[in-house]
Amino acid sequence: MKPSFLPGWVLSLACIAAVAGMVGTPVAATAADIELQGRELVVSGMLDGSAIKTFTEQLASGTVRTVVFEDLSGGTADAAGAFADAIRASGVDTEIRGQCMAACAYAFLAGKTHRFGYGFQVNGILLPVAARPTAAELAVRWRGEEAHKTLADFTPPTASTAGTATAKPVEASVPPVKDNWQPDHGILFTASPTLFGRIYNAYYCDGTQGRDFSKCERISDADPYKLGVLTP
Repeated sequence: MKPSFLPGWVLSLACIAAVAGMVGTPVAATAADIELQGRELVVSGMLDGSAIKTFTEQLASGTVRTVVFEDLSGGTADAAGAFADAIRASGVDTEIRGQCMAACAYAFLAGKTHRFGYGFQVNGILLPVAARPTAAELAVRWRGEEAHKTLADFTPPTASTAGTATAKPVEASVPPVKDNWQPDHGILFTASPTLFGRIYNAYYCDGTQGRDFSKCERISDADPYKLGVLTP
């Protein structure tokens, strides 16, 4: 896949190179690390579901105003759904500082408002997709319930949803679980700070580039605010 170079390509490549640098090194953490900092609940590491109980208890306390995702490399679809449900039920805002990849992205979208953090760091969010969205799909794919429906594409079928009308054993009626959660395949939105404000760019990554996101194809006219990925 060849990247599409448009005006401002130097800043674009610098931005995705910075994101690639953040995810190029294997993450040592195997579970989410949760820390309450005033009215912010900071989540880092990886969403594997092990910390969901602590997470929901913190949200239930009523002291949290914003959930901050800080350099999360991904996680599982089930964990993404659990974190998203807890965020949506509590009505808190969400924020990204650094990277928020795959599973983290769907939890992020559940916030009442969802934004990139301020400061001089490069921010990036990669939303996994099963196939490249059309322009029409991009316009609505990550708004409200549509984001929740998209997550269902990556959730394995359960016995309650995959059963048939015949009296077959559950094992026979549920197809083998297929791992279609590909953290390197999706739409990557990046923001890099400059003297004139932040520069926003969007890319389609088909997964063949691995963690070298500089090889992803640039998408024109994909403003994250217009698409609902970020809110004002």
